[in-house]
Amino acid sequence: MSENNLLYALALQNVSKIGDITAKKLIQYCGSAEAVLKEKKSNLLKIDGIGSILIGDLYSKHHLIEAEQELKFVREHDIVCHYFTDDNYPEKLKHCIDGPIILFQSGKINLKKQHIISIVGTRKITTYGKAVCENLVETLAPFNPIIVSGLAYGTDITAQKAALNHNLQTIGCLAHGLNQIYPKVRGKYVAAIERHGGFFTDFWSTAVFDRNNFLKRNRIIAGLSEATIIIESAEKGGSLVTADIAISYNREVFAVPAHYRYPKCRL
Repeated sequence: MSENNLLYALALQNVSKIGDITAKKLIQYCGSAEAVLKEKKSNLLKIDGIGSILIGDLYSKHHLIEAEQELKFVREHDIVCHYFTDDNYPEKLKHCIDGPIILFQSGKINLKKQHIISIVGTRKITTYGKAVCENLVETLAPFNPIIVSGLAYGTDITAQKAALNHNLQTIGCLAHGLNQIYPKVRGKYVAAIERHGGFFTDFWSTAVFDRNNFLKRNRIIAGLSEATIIIESAEKGGSLVTADIAISYNREVFAVPAHYRYPKCRL
């Protein structure tokens, strides 16, 4: 997309009360993000589900000012921007109603004609779970899949390190902008991941850390892939959120339960 179109798409993405679903509805009605920001409020209010509170902040000048600053960051760091109607936007994510209108990328990700598998799970992975995860990636390696995860402790980094060990592409989906890495200890893997895949996020470089960011990030993990594998998840947590999202997208979900040894029976 042109730089001008990207600028207005960023400005629309910056409106706090307008999420991706609403943004797409507005763009479909008006024809472009620029047209949305220049459309009369009275016309936008004719759209089903659009109210004055929702678009009350739409016309604030600071959105374009901040969008210009983020666009400068994008240019200076050679970040690839995928707009949701562009050909380079991840195909499977196009079918997700809440897929981001703009997805930022670093690295050398190639999604063409590739199987994409997401692997997530507990942060407190056991020796058994780690072995299962590593063996699973090794078994899948001949099919050359892309391994997607969230770079978190435990299962996530185990899966992504296993992908690197087998020269597979791996994608880290981030809950923050591409100006940083979290956890910081993952910094040592950034160069290797960007050589064999890269990072996706829909957060700006100005995004602050927030628990909800990680939950929002999970929809990208689920949406990119044709199947999600959960390893040793707790009864509650981000992994099951990812599983629920994947199911809502009508994707395959598989689970590796925690290792369980039956107690010896006394006769």
